[in-house]
Amino acid sequence: MILPLPKKHPIIAGKIAVEQQQQTIPHKKRYDYTSSGSPNREPFISLPFHDSTSLPFNYSTLSLIFVPIMNKRFSKILLRLFLIALCINFQISSFAQDSSRLRISLLTCTPGDELYSLFGHSAIRVIDSNSVTDIVFNYGTFNFDDEGFYLKFVRGKLMYYISIARFEDFKYDYQSTNRGMIEQLLDLSAAEKINIHHALIENLKEENKYYKYDFFFDNCTTRLRDLIVKSKHPSPILPSVMPPKMRFRQAIHQYLDKGDQQWSKWGIDILLGAPTDKIMTASDQQFLPDNLMKALDSTTNTSIVVSSEKLYELMPSNNQKSFFTPMVFFISLLLVFVLLHLAFRNKLPVMLSGLDGLLFFCTGLLGVLLIFMWVATDHSMTKNNFNLLWAWPSHLIFSFLINSQKAWVKKYFLFTAIGGLLVLTLWFFLPQQLNIALIPFVILLIFRATVRYYKS
Repeated sequence: MILPLPKKHPIIAGKIAVEQQQQTIPHKKRYDYTSSGSPNREPFISLPFHDSTSLPFNYSTLSLIFVPIMNKRFSKILLRLFLIALCINFQISSFAQDSSRLRISLLTCTPGDELYSLFGHSAIRVIDSNSVTDIVFNYGTFNFDDEGFYLKFVRGKLMYYISIARFEDFKYDYQSTNRGMIEQLLDLSAAEKINIHHALIENLKEENKYYKYDFFFDNCTTRLRDLIVKSKHPSPILPSVMPPKMRFRQAIHQYLDKGDQQWSKWGIDILLGAPTDKIMTASDQQFLPDNLMKALDSTTNTSIVVSSEKLYELMPSNNQKSFFTPMVFFISLLLVFVLLHLAFRNKLPVMLSGLDGLLFFCTGLLGVLLIFMWVATDHSMTKNNFNLLWAWPSHLIFSFLINSQKAWVKKYFLFTAIGGLLVLTLWFFLPQQLNIALIPFVILLIFRATVRYYKS
């Protein structure tokens, strides 16, 4: 037997309220409509009651039925269930959108103490959950045992190649030498990750792995930049991260000064010609690992970096700056020649002639090297070298004529002195920035050439 519900029951109260509303509003037939616009004669959906009566189902009716039974506690339970369901759905959707099971990140390694490591390094890390691997792909590998290694390096024909290493081994190598490492997790879709991973695997093949290294335009960092920009859609626009009108030479000077590599700076300034003083574009700046890292963090048209993390802390270092810099050396050399000339020009003329011959021989040999780097190598930045204005290759020949009394030899040394004076006058106005530590050396060449001209 079914007992009737009391009149104060919420469902009965809701039914009575609807009946009273229907008595005051004229009855109208209610239809729903098909997609063609004609009325559908099927009855509205109704809710059955225990006494076989029904009520039309709409939102107002639903609120009349359920509002009385919803209290604050029940609302909180429903809200919690809804949020839990939303989170689960979001996780499932995210998994469905990225089915590659790959995690790709850019590793930026801080500069080291040696010249080859002074500008930092970049590599790409791929974690593959399918094969349970954690691999680092490195475009900065070369072989010291390669036949003719040093000649190929000087001529710009040394082949670098891509190699792989376990992440823990790669990390250990840098951490053990107290070089930091920053990881940037890249925001890539499943398809983009698969494309990058596939490209890296293809480049590991023997026929694809080698490339001709160029420090400024094709190195371990620019290769990774090109791969990321090509694979990401839309292609990220990497902005400038250095001050306006920054030049290549100024950019590398920052690292050389920070690492207190004054002798390396002197040598680089001699070998690199006027192209190094070109103003860099935003893309040019990304030959340096730090600049690529900053540019990826600063993209404007799309997001490329999910998060950045410093993988470990560095040990404090107490690097002392060296007092023996090129400027100190060449000023000292100039003073030694002046003192020897004043004290022994009449007593030891043979010794002074020998020193002058050695001075001009070394200068001429340097000039020959600069010509070789200009015309006989693939280095694009060693062209148009204005250091040839004072490092004349012809000095190599005239060093053996240092004691000649012939007029044409004396005129050669006169032209050498005049040429040196012109270089000093135009020093800061040349298209190429010359190393300031060379000024005492050029003054020394002018001084000894003048002595040779007036030598009777």
